[in-house]
Amino acid sequence: MRKVNRIVIHCTGAKQSQTVESIKVFWKSSLGWNNPGYHRIISSDGTVTELAAPEQIANGVAGYNANSYHISWIGGQNGIDNRTIEQKCVLRQEVLRAKEMFPTAIIVGHRDLSPDLNGDGVISPNEWTKECPSFEVKEWLKQQNI
Repeated sequence: MRKVNRIVIHCTGAKQSQTVESIKVFWKSSLGWNNPGYHRIISSDGTVTELAAPEQIANGVAGYNANSYHISWIGGQNGIDNRTIEQKCVLRQEVLRAKEMFPTAIIVGHRDLSPDLNGDGVISPNEWTKECPSFEVKEWLKQQNI
């Protein structure tokens, strides 16, 4: 098993009607990726699809993939947190599952890995390279007691 020190939460940044298959086609045809962008993805009905085994590297965040495990939910278009109740429940389960596999890993949102352009130690909204996952992960973790 590879060393994972980060569990990264994502959203697809598109409509919740987006299909897993269309996402995979986009990665392959538009981006030329051989590996998927996430390890697991959560559809609007709460269905989880494994796209890569935990020991494989996924293309979630450039520069961080070798030591990261990526979980995404479908939705988040225009930076709006429109997770369904099912997605919220299943995301919590998936994060807890990932923490069991990688107990020392920290949990962050994709946007939390943006560069700190002004060097103040805080990744501010104007520094985000993406709005993903469309909610504040640190606050969500507190609410979920994770």
